[in-house]
Amino acid sequence: MIHYYKFYCSRENLKGIRDFVTGVLRNYSLSEIEINHMVLAVDEVCSNLIIHSHQCNADDAIELSIRNQPTGVTFEIIDRAGTYFDPEAYNPPSLEELVRTNRKGGMGLRLVKKLMDKVEVEYHDSKSTWRLYKGIHRAAV
Repeated sequence: MIHYYKFYCSRENLKGIRDFVTGVLRNYSLSEIEINHMVLAVDEVCSNLIIHSHQCNADDAIELSIRNQPTGVTFEIIDRAGTYFDPEAYNPPSLEELVRTNRKGGMGLRLVKKLMDKVEVEYHDSKSTWRLYKGIHRAAV
């Protein structure tokens, strides 16, 4: 089954995104830790898109879909802002650098990659599609 959510690019909508993802994931046999990890990863990608790709322009929209499969959960985040960000080319700052410069931020993508099993970004015709996949190991019945 695919669950779909469209939201506008305002920081105020981040709570709605988290609530949507949590609500969908609670329908499956997942632990609270698994749910929280996936909610955090999706929230991080969506907040980065809202802030950096759209500059919090509430007239712009992003689409989110969640697909549950027997082996895991796939999140697809579609952004039509026309800007492309290559997560493989991004070199996050070291922890030491963040502490030394007292910088906030810069660790989100590293966290997303740590929490999810697969992170892909596809860019085509001014549309970025983020796919986050998390494998689920369900107990045998």
